[in-house]
Amino acid sequence: MRTDREPRLGIRLSTMTAASAALVLTTACTAGSTDSAGVSSAGKPTVRVALGVDASYAPFYLAMERGMFEKAGVNVELVKTEGGPAAAEAVSAGTAQISANADSTALPLMASNPGLRSLGVFQSSDRYLKVVLRDGITSPKQIKTMASIGGLGLYATHQYLRHNGIDPKSVKIPQSSPPEIPGMLKQGSIDAYILFEPWAAKGDADGGHIAGRIGDFGVRYVQWLLTDQKWLKDNEEVAGKVFKVVAAADKLVADDPAAAAKASNQQVKLPAAETTKVLPEITFAARGINDTDVTESKKIVDFLLDQNLIKKSPDLGTSLLKGWYEQHAK
Repeated sequence: MRTDREPRLGIRLSTMTAASAALVLTTACTAGSTDSAGVSSAGKPTVRVALGVDASYAPFYLAMERGMFEKAGVNVELVKTEGGPAAAEAVSAGTAQISANADSTALPLMASNPGLRSLGVFQSSDRYLKVVLRDGITSPKQIKTMASIGGLGLYATHQYLRHNGIDPKSVKIPQSSPPEIPGMLKQGSIDAYILFEPWAAKGDADGGHIAGRIGDFGVRYVQWLLTDQKWLKDNEEVAGKVFKVVAAADKLVADDPAAAAKASNQQVKLPAAETTKVLPEITFAARGINDTDVTESKKIVDFLLDQNLIKKSPDLGTSLLKGWYEQHAK
């Protein structure tokens, strides 16, 4: 069986060319004219934050709309990526200073880039990613082909199959990108997938039905803010300011999903009505790395090693900065 190859792309960080790094920057939500670690014309430090485009990044969109970073004394530029490993790869390439990544996506990249650091958690969920089955598939036992994205998607796919007594080796697991997968379901080339919104709803509307959430089979993700130690050692105060704004925006999103949805629409054109509906499925709360994070990360690393997606474990004691959030961002 051929399964995930996206993490392998993330592992080859050192081979990322200057040209491909420049391509990442062409998708910036706000154009910047300063160096990646430069100072804006207003004298404020410039920080590029790489992230995907979906409702889970609503705190960043809301903070940008309300000028919260600027008020905190930091010039932040949001750099859109395709999601998954691409955001952290931008940090490793030096085209962004901070990224937002799920734990299971970040960990294989940490294995190949020991300089990556997790500063803390800004959101989590066991409800946002959903299982979508093709119409006509009434039992997991009927699944022969199940599409997946890398990182969290692949981990959740394997856990779902095992939870239902299915050996993942008996199921074809082709890799694709989120926008393509619902179409594959509609065409009948796959039987199922696990994805976040709006792609779960897309599959539900086009030839499939939502059959559960990742929490139903014991999977929960956390989203980290990541950076590189080389940048962090000279910019801890700046990183702390960025995280404080994200933490404040988390609370605003939780209190007023409609306002967060409007900001998401203004920043990245996400449909406001759909975003308002799914935001309550995510727990927007910032905190530091704790012992549970380390334990869960170890489980994910063991999975990656078992799948031969990484050759060695990252040093979790070094990569996950326990206590950093409490010292610099709380």
